[in-house]
Amino acid sequence: MSGGERQVPGACPLDCPDGCAWTVTVRDGRATGLRGNREHPYTRGALCVKVNQYLEHTRAPGRLMFPLRRVGAKGEDRFERISWDEALAEIAARLRETIDTHGGEAIWPYQGTGTLGYPQGLQGRAGSRLWNVLGASRHRMTICASAGSAGLRYTQGTSEGMDPEDLRHSRLILLWGTNTLTTGHHLWRLIQEARTKGAYVVAIDPVRTRTAEQADEHLPIRPGGDAALALALLNVVLSEGAEDRAYLARHTHGWEQFRSRIEEFTPERAALDTGLTAEQITALGRRLAHTRPTAIRTSMGMQRHAGGGTALRTLACIPGVTGDWQYPGGGLHYATDGAHGGNLAALTRDDLLPHPVRGLSMTRLAEGLLKTDDPPVKVLFVYGANPAASSPDQTRIRQGLAREDLFTVVLDHFRTDTADWADIVLPATMQTEHLDIHDAYGHHYLAWNESAVAPPGECASTTETFRRLSRALGLTEPALYDSDEDLARQFLDSDHPSLDGITVESLRERGWARLITDRLPFSDGFPTPSGRLEFVSGTAAADGHDALPGHVPAAEPASTRHPLVLISAAQHFTINTVFGNKPELRRRAGPPTVVLHPDDAAPRGLKPGDRARVINDRGSFTALIAVEDRVTPGVALTEKGHWPKLQEDTGTGVNATVAERDTDLGGGAVFHDNRVEIVRL
Repeated sequence: MSGGERQVPGACPLDCPDGCAWTVTVRDGRATGLRGNREHPYTRGALCVKVNQYLEHTRAPGRLMFPLRRVGAKGEDRFERISWDEALAEIAARLRETIDTHGGEAIWPYQGTGTLGYPQGLQGRAGSRLWNVLGASRHRMTICASAGSAGLRYTQGTSEGMDPEDLRHSRLILLWGTNTLTTGHHLWRLIQEARTKGAYVVAIDPVRTRTAEQADEHLPIRPGGDAALALALLNVVLSEGAEDRAYLARHTHGWEQFRSRIEEFTPERAALDTGLTAEQITALGRRLAHTRPTAIRTSMGMQRHAGGGTALRTLACIPGVTGDWQYPGGGLHYATDGAHGGNLAALTRDDLLPHPVRGLSMTRLAEGLLKTDDPPVKVLFVYGANPAASSPDQTRIRQGLAREDLFTVVLDHFRTDTADWADIVLPATMQTEHLDIHDAYGHHYLAWNESAVAPPGECASTTETFRRLSRALGLTEPALYDSDEDLARQFLDSDHPSLDGITVESLRERGWARLITDRLPFSDGFPTPSGRLEFVSGTAAADGHDALPGHVPAAEPASTRHPLVLISAAQHFTINTVFGNKPELRRRAGPPTVVLHPDDAAPRGLKPGDRARVINDRGSFTALIAVEDRVTPGVALTEKGHWPKLQEDTGTGVNATVAERDTDLGGGAVFHDNRVEIVRL
């Protein structure tokens, strides 16, 4: 190592389960290299194609470097450079005016998954101290995993589950609604390790994805049919006499009632809901009945339809019936980000709220801006988010953002679709330029992210931005001015056993730390009211839901005008809309495309390469046509992550067609419960 060179530990901040540890090489104050940390036990030095060129992204020509003020009409993307003092003074004045006239709840701090850090990002609700002091509305983060998490809590008391590293011990692995090779590729190494020992891998997905291509079997389920399939598989388990009666007696609640529900869902009935054959369902059911341990890896995609919460609730019942929670390599893995015992209360300081406040759901942004009253939303402060591209009902969101009486601030790295509608745009730091702590929702490690280089231009971190804004407002609460290291220490100041021995010093020195967790997470009981896995949930009944898991069909049925189900899957070259403006990744991703089965393309006169309009009553976007049998008849596939402003004609994206409507549980979004028609241009 040369005298002017040092290695700085860090971690990828993006919305991905893998939370990769990395190392930044810094020479003479400049970041000259970035590679995965080879010592990390889970990510082992491998970064994805999206993040490999992260340093190039930090130096992109279009990066925001200075505060901007709008000088054109909203949406025109016309701004002038101003100073931080001018920007802060204007924001502070509008905040004070809003609070004086309408109260603090007229402020909506709209935060997204642009970074998942604790001091800086979504996991720690960065900025919440300021919003609490001001009495702003509480931002409800419902766009990602809320439906599935709500369903899992009814069954097992938590959205946590098996340790993903234990998949190496599994003998049957059900990859249910997850494209592992695109959305969390480090897990594939463990799956392959299990396969060398004889494991059988089944991909349950409406699309023959990269992952499904590599699996031993692919079941092309109809979107929204997951709960029906889960119940039918258990029906086969019962017919084989393979339920674990001892486990059911000791560790579950409400088995006899749930058994009656299972008996209703024969493979023949489920075939109608899933698009699979009764023979396919029966064959997998028999394999499930006689293979221990079985692991279910599921993720966020399958819960983005009307019955998404119930689907996850029902899936979580499977290892309760088969007894798989008893074995390393058995159970269900959805998310791990709640496994740590970090002191979130000390970080967010909800005790600073002067009074209870309302919650506003991020997936109902159009409704919030156009219909919410008493008080209306008068200030929208967007950070880590690009809702004009990423959220449902894009057309009505733009109508809301166009309100002249709405003051919008956007803190971001680039002039996104949402920034075009802002009154003030603030330049944010990127991951190599600030301190942060990260967990992951796909493994059990914490990571330390050290600031490797000075921010370029006048970029400021999220935490520094809110410190500056607090000063501009003249606020005296000391907690608003804690340093980033103070925040990190407060987060780790916990007597929870998962963090035993983990300190700022130890984490900073190594760059990562393994949480102390039980390899069999529910060996001492489930965190439910009964202490057991609950097939019958009194909590669900009290909340107005069916006490039993079941199947909730799609809310948007097929019609002659809109017969196709449109799925907007994750891209291989973007993470949500992050990197959607990066030229090389845009080139590799190609333009927006919709994949149709030959049986759907032919009657519409559509051929590969045709330009077409995807349309319903909510809106439309244009895309190129691909004709492939990796989707089933009746299903259209496109990919999210494209920036609408970069599209040549309509300037819209897939979310122009998505309804602003809640899932059955948790208030999630219904990106995959979306009916469209496709016409040739």
